[in-house]
Amino acid sequence: MGSTRAGTPHLLSGVIAVGLIAAILFVVRMIAIHLEHKTLHAVVPQVFQLKNQGLAFQRAAAQARDVLPLYGSSELLTPLPDRASVFFREAPTGFQASPVGKVGTTPLIMVQKLAALGPDLRGRKIAISLSAVWFVAPDITSYSYEGNFSVFAASEFVFGSALDFDLKRDIASRMLQFPGTMEKSPLLEFALKRLASGGPLDRMIFCALWPLGKVQNAMMDLQDHFAALTYALHAPKSAGLLHQQVLDWPSLIAKANETTNASEKQKVTVPDTDKQMAPPRSDAWFLKQLNQANQWRDLELLFRVMTEIHARPLLLSMPMDGQFYDQVGISRSLRECYYQKMRALAQRYNFGLVEFEQHDEDPTFLDHRVPQLKHIPAPHLTAKGWMLYNRVLDDFFHGRVPRS
Repeated sequence: MGSTRAGTPHLLSGVIAVGLIAAILFVVRMIAIHLEHKTLHAVVPQVFQLKNQGLAFQRAAAQARDVLPLYGSSELLTPLPDRASVFFREAPTGFQASPVGKVGTTPLIMVQKLAALGPDLRGRKIAISLSAVWFVAPDITSYSYEGNFSVFAASEFVFGSALDFDLKRDIASRMLQFPGTMEKSPLLEFALKRLASGGPLDRMIFCALWPLGKVQNAMMDLQDHFAALTYALHAPKSAGLLHQQVLDWPSLIAKANETTNASEKQKVTVPDTDKQMAPPRSDAWFLKQLNQANQWRDLELLFRVMTEIHARPLLLSMPMDGQFYDQVGISRSLRECYYQKMRALAQRYNFGLVEFEQHDEDPTFLDHRVPQLKHIPAPHLTAKGWMLYNRVLDDFFHGRVPRS
């Protein structure tokens, strides 16, 4: 009896200590969230590791009414003042663009990010930038995937409740094709294998893992917010947003076109190495590449995720590099197969799509200085290309029919 009474104060002290620590962590988390929103307009235009790999700033952007999340790949990093993040930095038409993505980002990475955000994107407009090169390359490389993989986003997707079990199973099966990322979290790997199996026993085991997964997510969420707090405390102050105005888009596009033409004239002429690297291709090669690319499967997973979380996306698909394909013998009529396939998939999910197809052979829309990926062109947008993108984003945000 005496020992029981003696142990009671220690137990009570332990409970109080745990409660106090939990309260402190809760308060610090709330302070972090407050600062994330307070500094959001300064952070939104930037692309940096914490924003890409974490969820705190992505979630804050999704919740803001004057921010349009823009998910893409390396085109978001193009050093041009015309790119969306810079052009809309001071919200000239009433909103800012929040870019998320880097070199090697692909639809499968976007799947995990958007699934992790889940309810925060419900009813929210988001823009998705798609690269044509994804859909004529056999598959993404492990190097690119692992460089963009976020354990936190993946764990939030797996142990979150935004998606149904069947969709989670399909995504898990695809993620397990890149085992290198699983080394970072044995619990995540075990859960993904249970999801991918889909059997009754594995499903029961997965449900038993759920509490552990939630604890893991809570710990990573705290780490994410603490890192965001540190970043926010040192973030530069926003220059202030401009009053909403109506832009003269034809003049802006014409000016960007002049900039692009001037840039083209300044290019140094080099030996015709591109043609040496990219031998002539047959129609059969192109159709095989197009029909066997695994990115189509990933893109449909992305569409299914956006449908289940009730997001309101607009797809901006960069055109194919018509100049390159003309040189290697792939005709414009054959390239139409790509555009038709993209349109059919977008229409199946009733998503808005702007393909910029009319710029397929426009030499001023894409920057052809970008190195090729496995002999397949991977160009970025020029100043003109970005300005046309910007007009589409502005139309989309304000509820107008996008003009390409």
